Amino acid sequence: MTSMALAATLFGPEDLRMVEWALDPLASGMVRIRFGAGGICGSDMHYYRHARTGDFVVTSPLVLGHEIAGEVVEIAGPAPGLKIGDRVAVNPSRWCGHCKPCRENRANLCENIFFMGSASKTPHMQGGFASVFDAVPAQCVKIPDHVTYQAAALAEPLAVCLHAVARAGDVNGKRAVLFGAGPIGLLTMLAARRAGVADVTVVDIAAAPLAFATRLGASHVVDISGGDEALKAQAAAQPFDVAFEVSGTAAGLASAIGVVRRGGIVVQVGNLPGGQIPVPANAVMAKEIDLRGSFRFGAEFFTAVELIADGSIDVLALVTAERPLSGAPDAVRLALDRSQSVKVVLTAH
Repeated sequence: MTSMALAATLFGPEDLRMVEWALDPLASGMVRIRFGAGGICGSDMHYYRHARTGDFVVTSPLVLGHEIAGEVVEIAGPAPGLKIGDRVAVNPSRWCGHCKPCRENRANLCENIFFMGSASKTPHMQGGFASVFDAVPAQCVKIPDHVTYQAAALAEPLAVCLHAVARAGDVNGKRAVLFGAGPIGLLTMLAARRAGVADVTVVDIAAAPLAFATRLGASHVVDISGGDEALKAQAAAQPFDVAFEVSGTAAGLASAIGVVRRGGIVVQVGNLPGGQIPVPANAVMAKEIDLRGSFRFGAEFFTAVELIADGSIDVLALVTAERPLSGAPDAVRLALDRSQSVKVVLTAH
């Protein structure tokens, strides 16, 4: 068996290195997975830039990566339904299953969760941007042979977006506005379309992502780099029923609250690196807006794998570049360049 793993390891802001780690013997109740592909997420980029994302601060070396898929190469102990050689999408969430949120079917809010590639716990739970990594069997969802590892790795961000749309409630026939045309914003748009949204406007400050949103089926796109007059005019003519704030900015949230109709819904999906953004609370009060958070996902991960497998949502339409795992530091820097990239995916070779 392999005794070493090459892993993309963060030591501090903009200090991501490929490091060889010695592998411990596989612990009982675990499976070992050979890396197949991994998507570079916005939170990976926040970690790279700031050694933190939101309230989660890196205090010791952290292997990044939570959008991952690969092949089961070793099993220790019972692993119902799994065998060596299985191709799997890996759910980065390791829920406890017995706390109050878990019992209430809100596992994404698990009080004891460990999440791969996250600094939310100390010691940190290492991520999957490694040539070999370990998981529990419950994290492994088998994928059909026709599904590439690249597509399977994107089940995780799709699950985030399915959960965000679910948080908005019944959106069938409604008008939506979405702030932030990055990968999560674009997948949220596709998930909202699937849920029956009749009209979706995508807002950003960069032309290239907005052009991508148009190609993927946005009803309208609005560039607010020079001001938000056009957006306000559109909202005045036809107010939005629901807004998805995906940019993780104070301006995005203020705009979302400003343009959604009275009695409308704002879903906060974006995560600000510093963790704090001001809220125009008087508008929330006076318009009686429902401001709802959306954090990770629960059973939506399994739904995401199914939607990718049956072709309902083409996640690979977002991929603008593939790079080998060994070049992860350069790949993260490429992903940070919004003029060149929407979604960058790491591959085994």
